Amino acid sequence: MKALTTAVVILVFLVILLAVYHILLRLQLRNINRQLEKRLSERTRQPLSLELINRELNRLTANINKCLKAEENLRLDSIREEKRFKEMIANISHDLRTPLTAIKGYQQLLERGNLSEGERDKLRIAGKHADELGSLIEQFFEYSYLVNAEPDPELRRINLTNLVADCLAEAAEAFEDKHLAVHIAEAAPVYAFADKEMVVRIVHNLIRNCIAHSDGDLEVQIRTTQNAVIVFRNHVKHAAEMDVNRLFERFYTANKAKSRTTGLGLSIVRLLAEQLDGSTSAAMQDGFLEIRVELPV
Repeated sequence: MKALTTAVVILVFLVILLAVYHILLRLQLRNINRQLEKRLSERTRQPLSLELINRELNRLTANINKCLKAEENLRLDSIREEKRFKEMIANISHDLRTPLTAIKGYQQLLERGNLSEGERDKLRIAGKHADELGSLIEQFFEYSYLVNAEPDPELRRINLTNLVADCLAEAAEAFEDKHLAVHIAEAAPVYAFADKEMVVRIVHNLIRNCIAHSDGDLEVQIRTTQNAVIVFRNHVKHAAEMDVNRLFERFYTANKAKSRTTGLGLSIVRLLAEQLDGSTSAAMQDGFLEIRVELPV
């Protein structure tokens, strides 16, 4: 009887010991989760620590710390690579501007000379290509400036309806050259709380994108939901080849063989919109591309 009592006491003691150990393990796992949540919410780089002596938990924590360290190294490498890329874009755009200026200068000198009509036609064609190259370089320069500059928008209430209408009017000649008509939906004036110059850049890039890729007339709407919304809608060439989920990626072009753009126009639109606490989106339906830019009101 005494031996049985002793066995029961020992068994109860072991059960209590295992229960306490189980509770400590749960507390330690909860502590690990708390440390991970803190890293995510406070963006700290503190490695995980373990207070309980347990071989498997120690191995788990050590492996988690190794994964976190590897992820941090990848993040830092990505930041350095992004910085080098931005510097490269800035240098390329600057280096291309100088010889292009010289080319245009020599073209102007040739125009003053005694040229035949055929030679002048060829010179006009060369001038047209030089202008197109200049436009592409300007997009490179604008993008490199925006990604390297610290945004400091001058926010104020602007009449978005009038601003978009003015930008479209300025581009009337370019629309006529492409035989495109512009239809603006009539509505009450819409106001946005934004930087006027940055919004003008957004609209100009939307217009350039439309002129480059539109296969039909342009429909423009300016309306208010929770935000002020600019909508550009037009039929596009090669709609089947276009991935709307990638339209705002830098250098993305739907048809690289036929495209004569940098693919930076819509990237600039998204970058500017986000700097104004706005957003961008795109949708395709029945060959019609709709691009939306939302800005705070």
